[in-house]
Amino acid sequence: MRLTLYTDFSLRVLMYLGTKEVGELSTIQEISDRYQISKNHLTKVVHELGKMGLIETVRGRGGGIRLNVKPEEINVGELIRKTEDDFYLVECFREDGNQCILSSACKLKGALHEALAAYLAVLDKYTIADFLVNKDELAAILFDKPL
Repeated sequence: MRLTLYTDFSLRVLMYLGTKEVGELSTIQEISDRYQISKNHLTKVVHELGKMGLIETVRGRGGGIRLNVKPEEINVGELIRKTEDDFYLVECFREDGNQCILSSACKLKGALHEALAAYLAVLDKYTIADFLVNKDELAAILFDKPL
């Protein structure tokens, strides 16, 4: 399974914001610069994370973004389900456009469905907080702070 850049950026934004002090604002430009990723793509990601209620956007001078929920309330499996376009590991997973002539008798499809379910079940065990247990080390990298 491969995650899209959209999901990757979503996870990175949430980890970045989770590393900040509670209530502290960040900007999209700041995050874009730090991760060296496209500001335009990040803007779309931040907009969607805001629509999901995971981040709060503060408008105006001195505004920015911050977590709207605690990191331990953000389930990684749920986030990935919301940020991925599809989970079509192979063509036969698609209801439309499936051209595989083996689909009606293929046993591989069942194994792949099982693997996908296991993949998501593992991610369901984690929250963003689980990836912030080394917050000081992450802050040192993200914010150039000494350990």
